[in-house]
Amino acid sequence: MTETETASAELGEALVRMGLVAPGERPVLTRLAGGVSSDIWRLDRREGPVCIKRALPQLRVRAPWFAPVERNAAEVRWMRVAGKIEPDAVPAVIGEDRAAGLFAMAYLDPKLFPVWKSRLLAGFAEPAVAAAVGERLAHIHAATAGDPAIAKEFANDHIFYPIRLEPYLVFTADRHPLLADALRALAAATAANKRALVHGDVSPKNILVGPNGPVFVDAECAWYGDPAFDLAFCLNHMLLKCLARPAIAADYLACFDALGERYLAGVDWEPKRELEQRAARLLPGLFLGRIDGKSPVEYVTDESDRERVREVAAALITRPVARLGEVRDAWATALAEARS
Repeated sequence: MTETETASAELGEALVRMGLVAPGERPVLTRLAGGVSSDIWRLDRREGPVCIKRALPQLRVRAPWFAPVERNAAEVRWMRVAGKIEPDAVPAVIGEDRAAGLFAMAYLDPKLFPVWKSRLLAGFAEPAVAAAVGERLAHIHAATAGDPAIAKEFANDHIFYPIRLEPYLVFTADRHPLLADALRALAAATAANKRALVHGDVSPKNILVGPNGPVFVDAECAWYGDPAFDLAFCLNHMLLKCLARPAIAADYLACFDALGERYLAGVDWEPKRELEQRAARLLPGLFLGRIDGKSPVEYVTDESDRERVREVAAALITRPVARLGEVRDAWATALAEARS
């Protein structure tokens, strides 16, 4: 859903400061759908449309979920760093107003840059797209790994914890007493592992399928930390999509394989097996977190499906595995048993 509105005085002043509108001009914006953590608008100008984004202090979910609005600035910095590494992987940053907590970026036409989540749910589960996501993500991680300047610039534990570790792992631990210690240990281990620049929200809803490859948006959680988080976070959605379109579950699992394999092929900053083990142990916690955490996926509504996720996740959290393929196989087996 979209709605056209006149910019508020505060927003209008920020647009003037960024040089996007003239003083005294009354810009008209179209609110864009999908903003859970931010307000997002399209601003139409003679030079062409731009996208305006402002972080919210409280996210639009059922459970109370607060996060520092300065994550807006972290997102801009991530886009600038990633854009130097993979120019086609991010929208161009056009302007920023930190005082107002917002920024402007290039508007990417949905006809040319469809959202990957929409394509996946429409039945277009293409391993080639998943492989490209894995390759591009690994390249960004590799180029920033072990960089002390990047580590200092993105020392954002105070952002990453409340917007990622607490809502997906710690909050979920409170709802599963038997798994609580293991989930809290996962959160602590992830927080302590500082290796590369992490996007933090590599979800299909934040990936556009562009003509020159995948484009990453919504890097509000940008953090110098464990790159295994990005890998596990994205792979998690390939597993969950099997419940949205059971008839093509095999295609989603093929995407899981393609993304994981291509990503691991690009890991050169640490032993591949070590990163894969961390991702394989983190993945079941995130799997459970998208059912019983603060931000459950909207398309898994059947209670028997939700219980199936809980059973598989609990088994893998209790008895951790070292390979991503083992997580995939456990889920594939559960799906096959449900069909029989």
